Amino acid sequence: MPTYHEIMTTDLAVLTTAADKWTAMAGEFNKREKDYEKEVQGITLQPTWIGQSANAANAQFRVTLNEYRAAQTQAKAIASLLRDAHTQFTEFKTKLQTTRTDALKADMLVSDSGRVTFDMSSLSAGSKSAYHHDPDYQKSVRDAVSSWQRAIDRLVAQTTDADTGVEIALKAVVKDSDPLDGTVNGFNAKALGDIEQYELRNTEEIAERLRDGKKVSDADLAEMERAMRDQAGDKAWSQSLLNKLGPDGLVKLSDVMSDRERDGGSSADQYTKLLGGLANTVATATEVPGSMADAGPGSAKYQAWLNSPDGAFYKKFTEGLKEAGAKNFDSKTNPMYGYRPFVEMMTRADVPFDDQFLNQLGHDMIAAEKDNGTIFEQWGGNHREGRADALDSLLGVMSKNPDAATSFFDPKLANGQGHLDYLVGQGDDAREWPQQHIVAGKALITNDDPLSRHGLGLALEAGATGHEPGTPLGSTGPHSEGQARVMQGIIATLDKGAGGDTVPEALKAPLGRALNDYTADTHAILGGYAPNSPVGQDDIAGSGDNASITNSKESLLRVMRGVSDGVAGENEKGEPIRVFDTLYESQRGYAAEYLETGRQVPQSALTENVTSWDVKARHVGEAFGGMNAIGTDMVLDVRDAEVGKINDQARYAYHGFGALANTIPQVGDIAQRAVDAATYEWSKDVITEKEDVARAGVSRETAGGIAGTNNLIDGWAETRDAKGTDAAENAKGEAKQSYITGREEAYSALRTRK
Repeated sequence: MPTYHEIMTTDLAVLTTAADKWTAMAGEFNKREKDYEKEVQGITLQPTWIGQSANAANAQFRVTLNEYRAAQTQAKAIASLLRDAHTQFTEFKTKLQTTRTDALKADMLVSDSGRVTFDMSSLSAGSKSAYHHDPDYQKSVRDAVSSWQRAIDRLVAQTTDADTGVEIALKAVVKDSDPLDGTVNGFNAKALGDIEQYELRNTEEIAERLRDGKKVSDADLAEMERAMRDQAGDKAWSQSLLNKLGPDGLVKLSDVMSDRERDGGSSADQYTKLLGGLANTVATATEVPGSMADAGPGSAKYQAWLNSPDGAFYKKFTEGLKEAGAKNFDSKTNPMYGYRPFVEMMTRADVPFDDQFLNQLGHDMIAAEKDNGTIFEQWGGNHREGRADALDSLLGVMSKNPDAATSFFDPKLANGQGHLDYLVGQGDDAREWPQQHIVAGKALITNDDPLSRHGLGLALEAGATGHEPGTPLGSTGPHSEGQARVMQGIIATLDKGAGGDTVPEALKAPLGRALNDYTADTHAILGGYAPNSPVGQDDIAGSGDNASITNSKESLLRVMRGVSDGVAGENEKGEPIRVFDTLYESQRGYAAEYLETGRQVPQSALTENVTSWDVKARHVGEAFGGMNAIGTDMVLDVRDAEVGKINDQARYAYHGFGALANTIPQVGDIAQRAVDAATYEWSKDVITEKEDVARAGVSRETAGGIAGTNNLIDGWAETRDAKGTDAAENAKGEAKQSYITGREEAYSALRTRK
């Protein structure tokens, strides 16, 4: 294992010098070969020597002649390996030198052993004093030192991996590859001059023993893991390994690794790393040029690529995987279909899979389930490798490549609408989500999968937003056309038959986060100023990366209600924060932003009865009328009497959300000041409305729950020194009338199915 000091100080030129000598040696062997062929073996070909002795001598001489030829092959191969090693080591050394130089420029010191420290001598007296008294400054320095140290350590580790690969190749190249060539431990007539080829052969041999269930030493496991790490990103190497194993062998290998990982023991962690390395290898091997959007199946680009060697591998592998994935590798009473261990292995990748591969695999798995309705059911407890519902697990993997999730559910691409209908919809054409079957004596116990739709929710969030699930939100939107189509398709599919208020539990939190990312659009729809509002339109609005959803107001309200009683997380007291909490705060923040972007009111007009603020105040009021109606429905809804319970004690203002604040879109400074000034527990509005509903006191003439909306307008007016002016009061009056309209429309939408 080379150290930092050895890498930086070793004279790598000796490798090319040695390579030149091995090349010269091959030339000398070539001369000896010709001399031997003429002066020794040639004697047996003369007419003066015939008979059995001549034939026997000729055979022996031919062995020696072949050894001269094998010696040349081996010498040339060694020369090639040394030059290959020189190239690799030089590359890593150069990167290490560059990193060191950059670290020095960043006021770091790097010792001869590669340890990074902060260069205090570069600081002025004032800076040194600030450093000693400022904990934040000290932390930033520690973070910087750690970052540079990781960069150097990573390059040293990569050099070590390469060094081990060279060692494997040099040991293998001198081994006689043909035990039947007439010599024992002779020269290698099949010597290769490629380090990666020897690493590949070694990895293949270890993988085949693992696949067959044979015992493999810890050293071999470590070497296999190292080789896959060293060759990460090498497509030819990855494809060669998969070709050797084949889809069936890959499924079996994944199954064995998963079993041994779960058996525990000293090698468990090594199997975890191996599964990750194998997954990365599959990801590299199955990369397709172009995206689903510009070079999807059926396109001229895709078809032309399929005719290339790279495309031929992909076609053969995916066709084989389709067969192996649907194959039962165990008994009829305890089935284990190939997709299960294969997808479990995929979950361990730390690089995203190609969008084309994920889309094809997902579509093939849906087709397999339609052919065999129990393929993703859990039967018994003997199989432990991942979830039986491999399709849902795959959707979780897909969420790590948002572009793949977008194309998979985009109604305009390939089978996008079919995927939405099957996975999100309800009814005859929708999926019957798998259950778990446990045999207890003579009884068969059937339970719902507790993780049902977990992966689906993550994939929908990624596909609609364009970022990985749980990624902190910046400002709301904008979105690409594909992302907007996915979000619009999700809402439309969930609300078929006006059933959007019934959303599966696992989808509530991720769809809540997605709706928060669309707050600008949902505010426009709820506020009545979206395109073709309130009935909406079939197609999205906008183009390019500035697209918006245009669902009907009724559909949006029902879906927002459907996700609202989901649990988004916990506050610092361990109490649940409902999805509705985050939706409401997102609307509140955006409403302040929306008001702020309105036309500036001249200072001279602030005391007059002007209408400059009225239009936007109407929109804000209508939006909050709808939001408070959703909250009221949660309180009153018998189906969700427990999970939807709302009271003053359980509600917190924006700053009480803690970590969940990252699920709420950011707003500008002025808008944030308006929100802060208007801190208000929305539950007060909701409870007021609830009491009015309970007494049948709600009408188009009353609006008991508008206090929060008024508070927001006051907070906004305060940022302009306009609180209490005629303009501000008139805006609140306009908001109240629209609030009543929004509330009544929401109640009407939520009553549609009840």
